[in-house]
Amino acid sequence: MLKISNLHKSYAIGDSSLHVLKGIDLNIDDGEMVAIMGSSGSGKSTLLNIIGMLDEADSGEYILDGLPIKNLTEKKAAVYRNKFLGFIFQSFNLINYKNALENVALPLYYQGLKRKERQKQAMFHLEKVGLTDWAHHLPKELSGGQNQRVAIARALAANPKLLLADEPTGALDTGTSYEIMEFIQQLNDEGKTILIVTHEEDIANMCKRIVRLRDGVIMEDTFVNQVRAKQNV
Repeated sequence: MLKISNLHKSYAIGDSSLHVLKGIDLNIDDGEMVAIMGSSGSGKSTLLNIIGMLDEADSGEYILDGLPIKNLTEKKAAVYRNKFLGFIFQSFNLINYKNALENVALPLYYQGLKRKERQKQAMFHLEKVGLTDWAHHLPKELSGGQNQRVAIARALAANPKLLLADEPTGALDTGTSYEIMEFIQQLNDEGKTILIVTHEEDIANMCKRIVRLRDGVIMEDTFVNQVRAKQNV
């Protein structure tokens, strides 16, 4: 699914350079559920941005679903993101003036689907996250947990190969966090490949593998006995 080899990334700061990623090697197979952990400055956000095609490495190899990701124009990167990736963010990133149904349907618009088909698929995914009755509500009319479910439905709408979640429970209370993780685990049980960036140990332990970064280097990459979120809900 995902193969990264000897990945390096630096940023210019004035007259000097900050070496953020220092030779990252990472393979993720179909159906895995992997947590990436690390303190601020460890490089985890930079790595996620490169995987999400929001940034590009200085050197190294990144292959996604057999396709080399390199030297992409912004237009090509957008096409690949919409084709391969689904994003879940801590802050939900919903469009405030669009209702839940319209938010979920948005990726399908960029795939060229007609309005009727977009709405049909969007409603299907809202049903999967248990929000059919809230389809015509705006984000401000929903709770934090409901907004994150809308965001998950939106991420799933285009049937991505890989689901990227950046601190998906960071803005939620503990109970709601575990409810969201229960749903994410169910998606993984159904075969969806999921990569989660988190700083929370309990959330990481709900994955099947934990990759720990420090100062731009992978210090630990271990498979763990997955804790089921449902036990804690």
